[in-house]
Amino acid sequence: MAVDVQRPPAARSAGPRPRRFAGRRRPTRVVLSVLSVLLGLLIWDLVSRNYTAFFLPSPRLTGQGAVELVTNGTLWDSVWASSQRILSGWGLGVLIGVPVGLLMGRSRLLRLMLDPYIQFFRFVPPIAFVTLAIIWLGPGEASKIALIFYTTVFIVALNTLAGVLAVDELKLRAARALGAGPVRTLASVILPATVPYAVTGARLAMGNSFLTIVSAEIVAAQSGLGSLIWTARNYAKTEWVFVGIIALGLLGYLFDWVLRTVARASLRRYGVTF
Repeated sequence: MAVDVQRPPAARSAGPRPRRFAGRRRPTRVVLSVLSVLLGLLIWDLVSRNYTAFFLPSPRLTGQGAVELVTNGTLWDSVWASSQRILSGWGLGVLIGVPVGLLMGRSRLLRLMLDPYIQFFRFVPPIAFVTLAIIWLGPGEASKIALIFYTTVFIVALNTLAGVLAVDELKLRAARALGAGPVRTLASVILPATVPYAVTGARLAMGNSFLTIVSAEIVAAQSGLGSLIWTARNYAKTEWVFVGIIALGLLGYLFDWVLRTVARASLRRYGVTF
């Protein structure tokens, strides 16, 4: 006697269900972000009413200060000067830090020789070298770029080293078994696995670069956002201080977004995601 077994339709068991509302996620995220910013501005405005403008300027007064600094060109000059210094020092740090991390990861002897220096200097903040940088390199651009390079290179090198050490040993053995030499193994196995670590190190170093540039510009600079904040203090213009702080945050957010976007677009074709 034949038994009639009914199977569920193939459509029900074939893969996950389509997302009907996937397109609405991004607008919802944008709306929530805007609402969060508006709520923060509202709280800021309510709190500022209990204090003087010198102690805590209102969002309206801060906006007027921003318009004043934009009109006379001070804000644009400050943003441009700080951006040049950050990108120069950070770019050099990434350019040197990634190869150093790769070499340390592949050479145990080199890792043992450089590890004491990296472990020592990464705990010494860049602000401690501001005076020496000015003495050795002068109060010009070189000292500020050198400080940002200093705060970048160790972070990038350590993150790249961590990526190299995290590569699966089985993949390395498989590459060698297939006849890949050291250069081919580096290009096809180690680099793709290390890129996410290097990009993460570059992003962390970018944040530290903003911390460093403010300290360097406050001590010795005639332009830049750090100099703007210090000048605002001298003129008792607290709203200018807030403008400088907001400009730093927005500039850092922009730099980080560009870095992530470019890295993802460039490396997606190679199957590297992070």
